[in-house]
Amino acid sequence: MSGVGLDLLEIERLEAALARRPSLAARLFTDGERAYAAARSRPGQHLAARFCAKEAVAKALGLEAWAWRDIEVVSEGGAPRIVLHGALADRDVTVDVSLTHSRGTAGAVAMVRT
Repeated sequence: MSGVGLDLLEIERLEAALARRPSLAARLFTDGERAYAAARSRPGQHLAARFCAKEAVAKALGLEAWAWRDIEVVSEGGAPRIVLHGALADRDVTVDVSLTHSRGTAGAVAMVRT
């Protein structure tokens, strides 16, 4: 199995959604992802990139239904990496991801390899 996924998002769109529904962040992002973003000057920018990464991974895996927190972006000083949890954890795949953001847009590309 191999696949590629791409996703783009206007950062303000996610920031507005999170402002309207503060509990949304806990539904979409893991504790680690929220902590990483909270330590940055514009958390919404980093959450938007992680949102895009999750969408890109889901596309690369060909998923139609999945839990947001089952795809986690882990950043530990180097390049971000993807950790799969829950129903996705037993997949024998490697997922590479690249995140980007500008002032207004966030994006991610994911590549799945077996």
